[in-house]
Amino acid sequence: MILVDSSVWIDYFRSADTPQVALLDSLLGRSPLAVGDLIAAEVLQGVRDERELKLVKQALEAFDHIDLVGYDIAVKASENYRTLRAMGITIRKAIDTLIATRCIESGLTLLHADKDFLPFAEHLGLKVAYSET
Repeated sequence: MILVDSSVWIDYFRSADTPQVALLDSLLGRSPLAVGDLIAAEVLQGVRDERELKLVKQALEAFDHIDLVGYDIAVKASENYRTLRAMGITIRKAIDTLIATRCIESGLTLLHADKDFLPFAEHLGLKVAYSET
């Protein structure tokens, strides 16, 4: 299962020409894709009007949905954050730590366009569908 991060969904809905959007296009209808609850919140917060909101919600509803955070994931995410921090790596957004940790713990692959996920792949075993490294 591939969890698609908001960084890719936002580019997708804006018709951005990125390698991650191209990969998402190629995966649609061919691979199991998922949307996380926190990811849906990030995407939908950026929607500009009611018409666009309806279209984006309808599109996201077509995929599997994953609840990303519970107490155990929150605790493990804090451990992962502290592990990376001890290496001199600071993750800018707590939500990225939660998403990465859920993927690591559940064996999900993450499709993203956010550099904050790179340390999780390099040091903590996050599987990614696309990486510039």
